[in-house]
Amino acid sequence: MKARQRTLFAVRKRARKRKAFRGERRRVPHRRREEFTAQEPMHVTLRLAAGLPSLRRGRTFGVLLECFRRAKVRFGARLVHYAVMGNHMHLILEAPDRGALARAMQGLKIRVAKRLNALWKRAGIVFAERYHAHVLRTPTEVRNALCYVLNNARKHGLKLIGALDPFASGAFFDGWMGRREALVEIADDSPVAAPLSWVVTVGWRKARRPITPTWGSPPGTS
Repeated sequence: MKARQRTLFAVRKRARKRKAFRGERRRVPHRRREEFTAQEPMHVTLRLAAGLPSLRRGRTFGVLLECFRRAKVRFGARLVHYAVMGNHMHLILEAPDRGALARAMQGLKIRVAKRLNALWKRAGIVFAERYHAHVLRTPTEVRNALCYVLNNARKHGLKLIGALDPFASGAFFDGWMGRREALVEIADDSPVAAPLSWVVTVGWRKARRPITPTWGSPPGTS
């Protein structure tokens, strides 16, 4: 009788979600990605698997640049800006739709993984997880993303010799405060493609907030 009562009145415990350890980054959830149009660029973040060499090294970064050159225009998607950190990279891309972005990113990830594994003389995964993608729907969002990506080294507290991070595409950006053209003109062999969307070429300027090569500093103090 007692055994039956325990069975009848037993309370099923809810399954607990796995808690992340301190310092452990949460993985990108496998949710359906947002829909967007060709006039809405994307801010994409790619992270390396743990324990791999820094991406901000001469030969390693050279491999990335070559991959960017070969994959900057694929399946209708265009890589228009990048910033390479030690264990991750930020990309700003234009694409006609979600499918084109997915195919372009898959191709870029495969290309980069093969080339880096060959350089590092290893085998195995290179990227830790799915890429994170955020749709930039307004001029202000695009302005903030450009500032964040191009100045990402300073955001992470890295010391730079010059005003611009050599591991980012700031030299190809024509919107720095006080300049009317880029330091380096985009060409066929450049690691980035010229943007085509209105919001990346012109629209972000409607936010009326100039972009300077600093992070949280007044203009002219970089």
